Parts: sequence; structure tokens; C-alpha cells
Amino acid sequence: MFDYMTVQEAAKLWELSERRVQKLCKENRIDGAINLSRIWLIPKAAQKPVDARRKENKKGSL
Repeated sequence: MFDYMTVQEAAKLWELSERRVQKLCKENRIDGAINLSRIWLIPKAAQKPVDARRKENKKGSL
């Protein structure tokens, strides 16, 4: 029906905390995420962003 999911749905799907998903939205790391007042809407087709905090996910690492 809708082409968007909530932060809660994305957190469950991606196995992240709701706060982490909100932070990723605020940092523009999720393509197509929209902020409506205090609610983030995330496209259902959006991919889980790569965790840049982990060394094996950084480009150029051995």
C-alpha cells in the first residue's frame, strides 16, 4: 500500500536500534528518507547503509 516504512520498521528489518536509524536518516545516509516534522519516512526499497564505523567496511582497507 505505502512505499515508505517507519524508523521502527527499518530498525527491525535491518537489526539496528531505532536511534541508529534516526541518526542515519539525519546524516543523509539513507537515500530517499523524508523528515515530516518528527517522523522519518524511509523508502521500502532502501538498502541498509554500510557501517562506516567498522574497519572492514572502509574503502582502501586491507
